[in-house]
Amino acid sequence: MGVCALGFMPRVAFAARNSVKSMRTGVQPGNKTRLVIETAMRPSYTLSYPENKLVVSLANTPANTSIKPKLAANTLIKNLTQAQAGDRLEITATLTKSIGTIPKNQIMVLDPNGDNDYRLVLDFAAGAPITVTAANDGASRAATQKRIIVIDAGHGGKDPGCIGKGGTREKTVVLSVAKKLKAQLDAAGFQTYLTRSTDVYLKLAERASIAEKKKADLFLSLHANANPSRAVKGFSIYTLSEKASDEEARKLAEAENAADKIDVQGFTNFEKEIRVALSSLQQHAVAEMSEEYATGCNKSFRNASITQQPGPGVRHAPFAVLRSTVPGALLELGHLSNANEEKLLASAAHQDKLVAAIVKSVKAYNFDV
Repeated sequence: MGVCALGFMPRVAFAARNSVKSMRTGVQPGNKTRLVIETAMRPSYTLSYPENKLVVSLANTPANTSIKPKLAANTLIKNLTQAQAGDRLEITATLTKSIGTIPKNQIMVLDPNGDNDYRLVLDFAAGAPITVTAANDGASRAATQKRIIVIDAGHGGKDPGCIGKGGTREKTVVLSVAKKLKAQLDAAGFQTYLTRSTDVYLKLAERASIAEKKKADLFLSLHANANPSRAVKGFSIYTLSEKASDEEARKLAEAENAADKIDVQGFTNFEKEIRVALSSLQQHAVAEMSEEYATGCNKSFRNASITQQPGPGVRHAPFAVLRSTVPGALLELGHLSNANEEKLLASAAHQDKLVAAIVKSVKAYNFDV
């Protein structure tokens, strides 16, 4: 969390659950099948490929059995069904033929337009399924190809970030976690870099530019949060979006972005400095890859029994530090405003637990487009 006197932090805003508006199929050039799932909010999703099926799992979404899918003729999809799995909705497409893993460049999330809400668009053709083994899974590929990870310890120097009631400073906690994370990722075969290895102040544009210059495959910005209600605790994960997923995400991004106001001179040029000229295709690809990592990271944290902040597992907001051509996520590791979590965040054991969960998420991430 950025410059945050606890008395001025926003109250918790619990995001509404997502909802499915429509499902339809169509035929695209090259004998490709198109599946479109329309949702009220930007979907957080994962894909899986059982035999002759495609399963789209949507986070924080209830089933809507009143929806009747519109199925076009001559596609690979025979039918679409819905099933609830906890807070996730699993939409299963039964296929006439097997398909391989859908490449990222054939997956789109379209923003609302006219009468349409958000749309998850999947294009695919028949093909032999990809068999994943221990020798060729994403983690092994990442390690052998020396994937580059840039780790950003938020704040630093004259910007302490949040300060807990017990005096724990955000800049100190995240730097400690960043150093431990670098050591573990290096040991796992990745090439990692820190945006800062000491207690120094960096502008947000500098942090993003380091990831660009290192030609990173993934950018992770580490932070700790605060809330006016000291009862609130738990981690949260964010990706870049021009429109915040909820009011709390918007205010958090404003607070994080305001870190540059500490260095007032030249602040008016900040937007110019951080603006990266991306084509719409690049923006889309980066957003989708970031979303995929964030979803996997959320799962890794939960599997490690690390408390999640109430609300959606992955949120979106216009964080300046994430504006680049590099896929990335901002990880709020917990709340320094919560007395128990402040003690945890300052402890070596809990930091090690956080690092282990992040390492697992990086290993599980599919870097290949």
